[in-house]
Amino acid sequence: MMRHAVNGIPYYSFEALSACGEVINAIFTRLGGLSGLPFAELNVGRLVGDDAAAVEANHRLIYATLNISGKQVVTARQVHGNNVAIVSAADGDTVVPDTDGLITSTCGLSLMLRFADCLPIFLYDPQNRAIGLAHAGWRGTAARIAERMVSAMVEVVGSEPSKMIAGLGPAVGPCCYEVGPDVADLLRPGLKDWQAVVLPAAKNAYHVDLWEANRQQLMQVGLTNVEVSHLCTACHTDEFFSHRAEKESSGRFAAVMGIRKAV
Repeated sequence: MMRHAVNGIPYYSFEALSACGEVINAIFTRLGGLSGLPFAELNVGRLVGDDAAAVEANHRLIYATLNISGKQVVTARQVHGNNVAIVSAADGDTVVPDTDGLITSTCGLSLMLRFADCLPIFLYDPQNRAIGLAHAGWRGTAARIAERMVSAMVEVVGSEPSKMIAGLGPAVGPCCYEVGPDVADLLRPGLKDWQAVVLPAAKNAYHVDLWEANRQQLMQVGLTNVEVSHLCTACHTDEFFSHRAEKESSGRFAAVMGIRKAV
């Protein structure tokens, strides 16, 4: 991934997606915003207990950094599921209920989701100029949201998976993500190489690799171009919020994706 900074606000982008030119793809850090402790600084989580005025100001900073309008941003009430919504210009400045994946082919519309250890999944179809942004924790991964996103893009806009580009952003890495056997059992089905995803740790405990699980899911439905960040949020709380590392004091960082309007 590439790291940028605009007016003191850093964010990361994917090399493959950025090379396309027309794709806005940005994963912000916790740095450069207006929230105070324990949510310092660029928290965009409205439901974590932060000051509402600071959160809204942080949103405006993000929009200004990317030169987009908040009226043309769609977000979602994330519930750790696999619901996917197709959105258009009429959905600008709205929150889609009970949804963890957003898809659009509307140029000028941006998608935004919030994270604190779960995996941001970016999808781009250059042939049909369509994009998708998803939120995948272990529940969403077990419910195969990555596959559902691709299937929806195939059905709605005619995407060809082999022509699509994907990016898997910062998330809690297998170094820090320990689960019990019940979660491990839910993640194993359907993965071609589950032993690369569910790694034995201590007795009755496993380390989970969300990047590898979702990479395998995308590859199994035909994608070949998948860029993986391998940036662990729990290891890097100096840059990212991490619910696992910070518990209830964790804020949320933003992931944004859009297609620029042709000039």
